[in-house]
Amino acid sequence: MLHLKWIGSGVLTLWALCLFAQIERIEPMNWWVGMKNPELQLLVHGQNIGETTPSITYPGVSIKAIHRADSKNYLFIDLLIAAGTKPGSFNINFRKTGQATQSFKYTLLPRNKVAQTQMGFSSKDVIYLITPDRFANGDPSNDFSDTLREKIIDRKSDYLRHGGDIRGIINSLDYLAELGITAIWPTPFLENNMPAWSYHGYAITDYYKVDPRFGTLADYKELADKARQKGIKLIKDDVVNHSGIKYWWMPDLPFKNWVNFPDSMQVTNHRRTINEDLYAAQVDKKLMTEGWFVPDMPDLNHQNAFLAKYLIQNSIWWIETLALGGIRQDTYPYSEKSFLKDWSCAIMREYPNFSIVGEEWSTNPLIAAYWQQGKKNHDGYVSCLESPMDFPLQQALAQALAEPGNRGLDKLYEALSNDFVYANPQALMVFGENHDMDRLFTQMKQDVDLLQMALTYLLTVRGIPQLYYGTEVLLQNTAKPGDHGLIRSDFPGGWAGDAVNGFTGQGLNADQVRIQSFMKKILNWRKQKSVIHQGKTLHFAPMDGVYVYARYTATETVLVVMNKNAGAKSIDLEHYAEAIKGKTSALDVLSGETIALGKNLVVKGKMATVLELK
Repeated sequence: MLHLKWIGSGVLTLWALCLFAQIERIEPMNWWVGMKNPELQLLVHGQNIGETTPSITYPGVSIKAIHRADSKNYLFIDLLIAAGTKPGSFNINFRKTGQATQSFKYTLLPRNKVAQTQMGFSSKDVIYLITPDRFANGDPSNDFSDTLREKIIDRKSDYLRHGGDIRGIINSLDYLAELGITAIWPTPFLENNMPAWSYHGYAITDYYKVDPRFGTLADYKELADKARQKGIKLIKDDVVNHSGIKYWWMPDLPFKNWVNFPDSMQVTNHRRTINEDLYAAQVDKKLMTEGWFVPDMPDLNHQNAFLAKYLIQNSIWWIETLALGGIRQDTYPYSEKSFLKDWSCAIMREYPNFSIVGEEWSTNPLIAAYWQQGKKNHDGYVSCLESPMDFPLQQALAQALAEPGNRGLDKLYEALSNDFVYANPQALMVFGENHDMDRLFTQMKQDVDLLQMALTYLLTVRGIPQLYYGTEVLLQNTAKPGDHGLIRSDFPGGWAGDAVNGFTGQGLNADQVRIQSFMKKILNWRKQKSVIHQGKTLHFAPMDGVYVYARYTATETVLVVMNKNAGAKSIDLEHYAEAIKGKTSALDVLSGETIALGKNLVVKGKMATVLELK
């Protein structure tokens, strides 16, 4: 009897006569010739497959080693793919003495030329973070899946699925390009076959499968390609610290130590400082890195060499498959830091122009700086992580503008003064909000002037700005501060029949139109400004509720004046002569007016004025 089975994306084909075992999957599902690292480790899963011996006959491909796991249903095969190996398909033959041979067709593809040359994100970019389930429903036919556990969709519920998908983002690319966005970071698209709360994507149950409620692998590739055509890079949200408890391997782990605390789950203590702490107790270190993030997210054991390699190869597989413009790594300091070094450096060796941003949610710059590539650490720890997320500056910005009075500006000034601890401040990701914290409009007490001031700062200060979808149309969660479901509200106009449409402008109120227009103007202005991308920074201690800083190169200077006072303020330009350097006029970027630079300059209240000095 002939058996034919499609695995994962359909790349692999299985056939056998008189099967002695049913091979469920081989991962990675395919690979490429010409990779800088010639080694590849295959995870093979199938009933009793560990009792077989594999063989391959293909020019340039050899089996370096075979590893049997604790479970007989797994086999790990180390391949060596020699330089000059040709793309093509070949059989992996699995033989058990006295029984028929089972064959599995495996494919080596030519390298993705776009992936090899694609530049990662940088301070030239503005990144737009999207929660896909809440952004736009481009294909209502995929809202439900009979094969997955969670089947309810309800837009009235903050924590059920709403139906947004990959097609919705594809359909919105023109809007994003016109807005001035140059990179998008969707939260994970991978399968979350969980009984509840599957919408957010962080409880992954298959590292190689797109969740069908978001679309298909073909859709994901289309998003990457069409975004690239519009000058927009695609950043993948990666999660190597933990999986979902319903991951396909959980009922039958390859090794007993594949996950941490497999028999007596313990939740992490979230003591992220243990990675740098000279005095941290081993019991605290163990619980931090090995404890589960939450009870339904098992902590993966990066000390298991097979799992570590599996995760590294998975990240590279997605980079090559999609020609990604970057990876954002979730819960960065919760993983074993030796593994993080191996993971990040393996990626950067294969793709020297790539970019990785890591989530280290610490408002202490000493902690954030520890992880950055080039940092000389007290313990000798070396990283290939280019871009930590600048949580210290995010906190300072919120305090500076939202707190009553003018003293808050000192906190913003002092936060930027801490840049000496970073190896490369320009590579930090700066932001005012994300999918896990109150909306920026809520942080700013729903004050449109303060919101515009905060956004102006983020788009002119050093670093790589990240915005959150819907800020341009004033999405907020003031009714329920801290509520993640409400923070991830639907983008208006992303669903057929929405009365208000942020994509077209239909039904927007005056404040929404103002902020959306402002963002379009400053984002598109920023695209052309190397002085903002790469310029140096000079700032002046705040005085009387006014904070002034300059971004400058040898040929260009942009002066930003943040006036937190309710009313207009006249400032003495002689105090800022070091930045102005004899310039006599300036272009107000937002108003388009040319301003004479005399002894004094009057700036409007509750506004950040951006001046190109002439």
